[in-house]
Amino acid sequence: MIRAAVPGDVPTILRLIRELADYEKALHEVRATEEDLRASLFGPEPRVFAHVAEQDGEVVGFALWFLTFSTWMGTHGIYLEDLYVRPEARGGGHGRALLTELARIAVERGYRRVEWSVLDWNEPAIGFYKALGATPQDEWTVYRLTGQALRDLGRG
Repeated sequence: MIRAAVPGDVPTILRLIRELADYEKALHEVRATEEDLRASLFGPEPRVFAHVAEQDGEVVGFALWFLTFSTWMGTHGIYLEDLYVRPEARGGGHGRALLTELARIAVERGYRRVEWSVLDWNEPAIGFYKALGATPQDEWTVYRLTGQALRDLGRG
């Protein structure tokens, strides 16, 4: 079962974020708190959204996403920040169901794309995404400002 996350899901979503970060060898980079997630997902004007996958009443996976905008297409899209299903629940269709729900939302709202990033070494995920019909955007390189570089630029 796929459903929109509710405030009571926040502790579980944070645990799943930490599990995903650990799998991606980046647990030390997680700074998010329950308060951060609660404010972002359920504050007065949320700009990030989450859906969860349940199995036998237990949350076993989640998708966290936000809106993007394509100037070339002239419309919004969905950026999937994180998709994670606990290892013991994989193969049960939860990941596909979460992506299907995001695709349904995109189509219903007239958005023209759902996109995300995947680590180049994560062959199981790459295979899964390709099987759904997703295509890699190999000609693009992601750049990121963070930490001191962000602070320096922000100060002008």
